[in-house]
This record gives sequence, C-alpha cells and structure tokens, in this order.
Amino acid sequence: MVSAGVGQERWSRIFAQGVKWNFCLTAGTIQARESGETMKKRARRNHSPVFKAKVALAAIKGDRTLAQLSEQFDVHANQITDWKDQLVELAADVFEHGSSGKASAPAVDIKAPHAKIGELTLENDFLEAALGKAGLPSARR
Repeated sequence: MVSAGVGQERWSRIFAQGVKWNFCLTAGTIQARESGETMKKRARRNHSPVFKAKVALAAIKGDRTLAQLSEQFDVHANQITDWKDQLVELAADVFEHGSSGKASAPAVDIKAPHAKIGELTLENDFLEAALGKAGLPSARR
C-alpha cells in the first residue's frame, strides 16, 4: 500500500477548494481556473449553402482527411460528414427533372390575376361615370 504523500494531500486539497481545471489541447498544458470563471462560448455561425457545398465536395473528393478539412474550413468533422451525406443523398434530384439545364417553372394560375384585373377595370369605369355625372373632373389625364 502506498502511503498518502505530500503530493496527494496537496492534490486533494486543491480539488476540495473547487478549483476547475482546463486542459488546453493545442498547447498540451493544464491550467487551473478560478471557481467562478467560465469558458467563453463561440458565437453560433450560419454557413451559406455555397460554403456547405464547397466543403461537402472537398470531402467527397477524398484527397484530404476529415481532420485536414476540419482545420482548413474551421468546421467540426461531424458537420462535414453530415453535409457530405446530404449532398450524396440529394445529388440524384439534380438529374431527375430531365435533361434540360434548368428545372421547369411551376404552372402559374392565371385565372385569379385576370379576375382581379377585370374587377378593378369595372370599378374604375363605374367611378369615372359617377364623377362625370357629379360634374367633377375625371381622374384620367
């Protein structure tokens, strides 16, 4: 049995005081923080679809590892994997709409705007006739 030495007593005393430890991965050092000090949060970032596609295509190429891509684009490796999977899943949709370069526009319902135009024209004609009967100048110039 190992007797409790001076180092173990000091170690347990430090942890009994509630000092939190912070391990720095880049420097490889351990530093104590005060018990009230907290780590700063990184602001939430919203990446553009163009950036996501660029990262996913780089991952699909396979010429770099996920760790290298993660460092290059400053994005977590799990996020890169998710974007890559999304790109692979949805890639077939690009070719699904036929051989034309652009997807066809959805059919527009023309009846509703034409009905509104007719209604407004009728209203304008009625008001113009009413202004003429009242002896007021017409709104038309």
